[in-house]
Amino acid sequence: MAGIFKAYDIRGVVGEALSPQRAYLIGRGLAAQIFDGAGPIALTRDMRTHSPQMFDELSRGLREGGCDVIEVGLAPTPMNYWAINHYGAAGGVQVTASHNGPEYNGFKVSGPNASPLDFSTGLDRVEAYVLEAEKNGAPATGEIGEKTVAEGALNDYLAWMNNFYAFGERKISIGIDCGNGMGGFFLPGFFEKWPQFEITPLFWELDGTFPNHEADPLKAENLLDTQKLVREKNLDFGVAFDGDADRCMFVDENGDSISSDLITALIAGEMLAATPGSPILYDLRSSQAVPQWIEEHGGKPVRGRVGHSFMKRLLKQENARFGGELSGHYYFADCFGTDSGLMALIQILNLLSHGEKPLSQHIAPLRRYSASGEVNFRVSDVKETLAKVENHFAGMGARLDHLDGLTVEIGDIKSGGWWFNLRSSNTEPLLRLNLEAQNETERDAHFAEVQELLGASPVQGH
Repeated sequence: MAGIFKAYDIRGVVGEALSPQRAYLIGRGLAAQIFDGAGPIALTRDMRTHSPQMFDELSRGLREGGCDVIEVGLAPTPMNYWAINHYGAAGGVQVTASHNGPEYNGFKVSGPNASPLDFSTGLDRVEAYVLEAEKNGAPATGEIGEKTVAEGALNDYLAWMNNFYAFGERKISIGIDCGNGMGGFFLPGFFEKWPQFEITPLFWELDGTFPNHEADPLKAENLLDTQKLVREKNLDFGVAFDGDADRCMFVDENGDSISSDLITALIAGEMLAATPGSPILYDLRSSQAVPQWIEEHGGKPVRGRVGHSFMKRLLKQENARFGGELSGHYYFADCFGTDSGLMALIQILNLLSHGEKPLSQHIAPLRRYSASGEVNFRVSDVKETLAKVENHFAGMGARLDHLDGLTVEIGDIKSGGWWFNLRSSNTEPLLRLNLEAQNETERDAHFAEVQELLGASPVQGH
């Protein structure tokens, strides 16, 4: 199946690895291997051109596998998590390929209470089921589950999200780029209630062909339109959502991008003011400024592995209030322990609408060190290269850990030390490097040192 079953979801090119028939079999496989004929299952989809057909075939497969379904229809991924809880469903599936291009589609699967399901917790069994069904034919249909079409779901969702605002009186101008993705589905209804926010929309039209740019704000080139808009219109800040609106990236009033680890720390500080002592999660690629800030604001920093399944489980294990990843995922206990781009935006509005301080000044105390960002290297042998790097730095007396890949820490960054993390890709012979030092000069020197050990040049376009 050309590897459509990924570490965290199911995703592939439509017409090649993914087809309506395969969507049907995935529905049957989920019914048999994950939900065991239970239900109901909350189904939602994005605006991609092939999502309606994939949605219909997935629903048919689930129902012919014995599951009742609730067809919510068009929705961002965070609304799927809400729907599972709102309707008391046994799980849910969002038809989406998130930030991938228009040729892709896929499925994000959750269990009860929107708990994450990934390859290690059930999707491996679904893959085996689909392979067997394609070889020998799907089992005969037994008792067919019922279908319910949800009415008024978007209004109910927005009413629920409005529980989390604590807006002040300040009027704020915002540029919002939805990249023709699902942000344009719910943001008009959300901001209709809040005339104090002057919104300049960018690419809010739902269009699964993504005619303007990829709906992936993690890539610098996809933030350029937001940055230009903020500068030209002299706006207070900007935000860009990804295709299914579970992620977002922020731009300050100067049009400068803000890395998501610093936004994580900023939101954490505000939450800790209300609930001091709470655990706050951050992924291990984050700046050392993040755990420092959490501690300075009376919280307990908890370092986690990269990936939404790991972060969601850790959030519940630690009974944490909030957590964030460098990728722009922000996780909230108030959102059933799941990620929500809209909730992150609400938190930033809660902060900025009290007082007159611009976003750049809120962020400035967090810009303590100089980070490389995530840089990919293609190597001939991932394990061999990792071992080579580890042996080199172990001989220097560096602190090493293997929570996720290899993390190396040399000295204390507060007094001239530096650190880096090397992680392997799930699908390619790539190593992903994140490195941080006290300043740009030291960062670049240490980056060159690690690159020489890798024996490779950065890969463009990743």
